[in-house]
Amino acid sequence: MSKDMKKARESGGRPPGRLRRGLAGVGALTLALLGAVGTAHAGEQDPGDIRFSVSTASPDGPDDRRIFDFVAEPGAQIQDQVAVSNHGAVPVTFAMVTNDGIFTPMGNFDIRTSDQEPQDSGGWFEVQPTVDVPAGETVVVPFTITVPENVTPGDHPAGIVATVTTASSAAGPGVGVESRVGVRVNLRVPGEVVPSIALDRVTATYTPSWNPFAPGDVRVAYEVTNDGNLTVGAEQSVRSSGVFGIGDTTVDRGVEGVEELIPGTSRTTTVTVAGIWPVGPVTTEVVVTPTPVSTDTAAGATDVPTADLAPVVVSVTTWAIPWVHLLLVAVAVLVVLGVRDNRKRRKQRLEALLAKARAEGLAAATARPAPAAAPTAPTTAPTTAASPAGTGAAEPDPAAVVDPAPAAVAATGGDVPDGPRAAPSGG
Repeated sequence: MSKDMKKARESGGRPPGRLRRGLAGVGALTLALLGAVGTAHAGEQDPGDIRFSVSTASPDGPDDRRIFDFVAEPGAQIQDQVAVSNHGAVPVTFAMVTNDGIFTPMGNFDIRTSDQEPQDSGGWFEVQPTVDVPAGETVVVPFTITVPENVTPGDHPAGIVATVTTASSAAGPGVGVESRVGVRVNLRVPGEVVPSIALDRVTATYTPSWNPFAPGDVRVAYEVTNDGNLTVGAEQSVRSSGVFGIGDTTVDRGVEGVEELIPGTSRTTTVTVAGIWPVGPVTTEVVVTPTPVSTDTAAGATDVPTADLAPVVVSVTTWAIPWVHLLLVAVAVLVVLGVRDNRKRRKQRLEALLAKARAEGLAAATARPAPAAAPTAPTTAPTTAASPAGTGAAEPDPAAVVDPAPAAVAATGGDVPDGPRAAPSGG
């Protein structure tokens, strides 16, 4: 056992740090790049339960650096070491891989997968292709970085990892699982650095509250792209307001969601602005300002002029339509129209019933027969009889006197005699 291995074993062989499990199918590799060290489990089905970690190191063994952080001029060479520790019960042969640094959509640092060729600093490394690490041992692996002469100034992130591929019966026959754990490498080349970001795909969507007496929300989404050559964060401020400044609300996010953005990468983030009333057009303004990301290198970081940290402002307009209020108004109008139509129909039915009753009464009166006329009593003109001679006056004829009784009887419906009844004459 070498002196370096013995010293690492006596110190526990497990420097402090977070633990990671990397499991993936063929062509889908998982990388856990940790600040100090990580542990990858190949899976419960793997023989010997392979567990290992990778960390920064000095020639004597693991050290307390979180990541590799270098500042190097074009054409310079950097020599350093990485420690690979086998925490399992069987010896393992690890492959040593380097590649360009990237960020996942969730904002975690990673490197390109093994099937992708390095396009930047991931191809500047010289490191042995494999390393054999006995069970419970730690091996220090040296590496060299050669910076090209014609390299552009700025940040060139990369990563160095140890990988192991094991068979996985759970994934099916012939399928392997590659586990890899590594350390991040920050490499900055001095020169004319440009801390610049672009703001694209800014959208704002209004969501009303179902409570008609409460304001709604504006959901704002936007994409921040590092189009400079320096790793930066992004200070963000989002402001929304309705017409005449109604509901003016500002959300200061700091660097939330865009804590670190390496050159050439993008990040999409969202924020909700509450307290916006649906009163028509809503103007949303997004302000993003690049902020430098500090480095841990003992050589010092490249100074960034604050004048270069210019903010980017983009404004969009969306319509906040009061759908809930319009629905309530529509319901109220329908209720009013319904009540009015109901009253109108009731009035029309009543008028129709009255007209029908009048028509039926008139028809009944027209069809009723006329009453029979009462019989008229015969009128007999009085007859004047000649008075006895010598008197010179006319005496009424007793026989011509009409008894009024028959007429009265006839008028009352009694029997009428055949002829006038003569009063008896005197002897």
